[in-house]
Amino acid sequence: MPDTTALPNHPDRHRTVWGVKILGWISILLGALIFCLGTWLILLGGSWYYGLAGLGLFVTGVLLNRYMMGAVWVYLAVWIGTVIWAWWEVGTDWWAQVPRLVAPTLILIFVLLCIPALSRHASKTFTSAGST
Repeated sequence: MPDTTALPNHPDRHRTVWGVKILGWISILLGALIFCLGTWLILLGGSWYYGLAGLGLFVTGVLLNRYMMGAVWVYLAVWIGTVIWAWWEVGTDWWAQVPRLVAPTLILIFVLLCIPALSRHASKTFTSAGST
């Protein structure tokens, strides 16, 4: 069965994907909160992880709201940084890593689930740019 949304003028290609928007706004709010608290922790002489992770999550949210594929790459970098930070903090103690990795991994899964919608909008943008 052909994908009707692949046609350039199909109405489904131009609709807003609310799941991406909701995840984008949740990422912006969480990212801003983690960035502010992480900055405070940096000023107190603590770890830079929370400030950097909060900034990355905030940028991911902004890119998700603009339907840009860069959101996936930015959040993937944040997640890899989180895994490295977790190893640095607790080493191979798997039970100690669970609270550090569960929430970021869940967010990664949701960001990865957005890839089809981001790809559709990217192809729409390319088609629109090519038709003008």
